[in-house]
Amino acid sequence: MKKLSKYLITYLFIIFFASLTYSEDNNYRIGVDYRLVDNPLPVKKDGVVEVTETFWYGCGGCYQFDPAVNAWSSKQGSDVKFSKIPVTWGPVHQLHASLYYTIEALGLDSSAHSAVFVTIHKEGNFLSNPKSIQDFLKGFGVSPEISQQYINSFTVKQKVNRAMKHGRQLKVSSTPIMIVDGKYIIEPRGSYDKILKVVDHVIELQKPNS
Repeated sequence: MKKLSKYLITYLFIIFFASLTYSEDNNYRIGVDYRLVDNPLPVKKDGVVEVTETFWYGCGGCYQFDPAVNAWSSKQGSDVKFSKIPVTWGPVHQLHASLYYTIEALGLDSSAHSAVFVTIHKEGNFLSNPKSIQDFLKGFGVSPEISQQYINSFTVKQKVNRAMKHGRQLKVSSTPIMIVDGKYIIEPRGSYDKILKVVDHVIELQKPNS
């Protein structure tokens, strides 16, 4: 009888903790864990959920979040499209946004983006002017003339302007935040693991409407 009671207690503990885990991972609430965008972007209705991370190279939280969100994005299937959009609040943000799109236009791999974070947050070089950016890109074999040409190009400026419109419409006021299909916002509350679990939850909600 005592042995049976011992097994029963153990079983109840397992059920209790399993229910806590289920509750944490599946009962995320709108208005608490994520919220609706006041003026959402149009959904393409192509069967793909678009997820964007709004970030800034100078943001310490974005630097810490970067490895986690990159690892998460690498595990997504063809029905989820992930991209990053830099904020453009002021001159230095716009300069860093231009750097982001210049790296993209040059076809440099993701290590260049990681190197920007390291340069700013580990080496203390804030990349706050075009000359410092040219010197940074020289480390990737890009001459100052080429980097200046790209950073001032119509394509890069057009993408920065698009990022400005995106930020204004979604009223982005902090970083990093995750946006699902231009409709839901997940702000940095709790651990990075929890943020990404909320993103997964919202993606599943949105899939029938994408």
